[in-house]
Amino acid sequence: MISRLAEIPGIGVDRMGNAADALGSAEMLRLENLDTDIPPPAEAVEATRAAITRDEANSYLPFLGIHSLRRAAAERVSKAAGHAYDPDAECIVSAGGLSGILNVLLALIEPGDEVIITDPAYAGLINRIRLVGGKPVFVPLVVRDGGWRLDLDALAAARSPRIRAVLTMSPSMPSGVVHDRAEWEAIAELVRAADAWLIHDAAMERILFTGAPVLHPASFDGMAERTITIGSVSKEYRMIGWRVGWIVGPRKVMNDVGLVSLSNVVCQVGIGMPGAAAAITAPDDGIAAATAVWKGRRDRILREMDGLPVVRPDGGWSLLIDTVALGMAPAEASKRLFDKGLIAATPMTGWGAEERAGRYLRFVFANEPVERLAGLRERIRRAWAV
Repeated sequence: MISRLAEIPGIGVDRMGNAADALGSAEMLRLENLDTDIPPPAEAVEATRAAITRDEANSYLPFLGIHSLRRAAAERVSKAAGHAYDPDAECIVSAGGLSGILNVLLALIEPGDEVIITDPAYAGLINRIRLVGGKPVFVPLVVRDGGWRLDLDALAAARSPRIRAVLTMSPSMPSGVVHDRAEWEAIAELVRAADAWLIHDAAMERILFTGAPVLHPASFDGMAERTITIGSVSKEYRMIGWRVGWIVGPRKVMNDVGLVSLSNVVCQVGIGMPGAAAAITAPDDGIAAATAVWKGRRDRILREMDGLPVVRPDGGWSLLIDTVALGMAPAEASKRLFDKGLIAATPMTGWGAEERAGRYLRFVFANEPVERLAGLRERIRRAWAV
């Protein structure tokens, strides 16, 4: 195996999804993958249908994305960050959010550079740090009052001369942690002191269950010049198949990001960009209504799992349960659920340090209606005898 892949185990979701597909049971609860059954904004679908018939949507150009989408994305990030971004010089369209994150990492990270990331964190983010030759430095999330908080002492201890960037996501996947003001202040202080970058994955920033406003890291003192925001239409706008995202950041780095983009995917999905622009600018993008539905599903799972070592997510699409605390490794717990409970759920192997993230099994609540979640506890009891 080539060296850059040596520490990249995959994400496990594909294996669980393939097994569930192969079984073909309508009774299987699909809690393994980040899909959702809530439809995209109608304006996005209409704009995409119209784009299929237009020649300009069947083109490599413009390489960095159509202007209407760059303008809409820059305006969205500007509003959240309280800082005005130029859509022509400070916004690039990417072929999905994760493609954007990889391009940013390639533009910023030298082999051996350290990138701070939470533990647990999405394996796809961790793998991309490793793929570019960076070293992930894990800062643990800890459980307090039934939810997640960032370990600020561990964050402070993570400082080193090799820190090049901090990679954040809030709400984060898979934990659903939503960073509070004190945590953002601590992250910003470290970034400024280390003369580092903050790479912010904003894919779920408005999927919040707390009622609190969005806190964007670029809004903190001195952070607009150090923050690169990557967003997409996949989660909030329910447009997974469009594969459209955006990168917004200070112009001093965006030329390099653009060079990587041209050298990597070259261009975006031409017929997807008009739909993405329509979604962002729609009078009602449906995010608030969808979030209310996802919160209802989260609440149902928490009620069904009352008394078990599950950690409450304050946003996002998924939650974690500590199966080691129940005497089972996550892989064994997953197999029992699949075989005896007809539940597909992904172990968090490779989603952080084995002694922390490796304790957990993930349940995704974005794609199963509340009605199908009824009786979840009985399925768990049948599989785990708890």
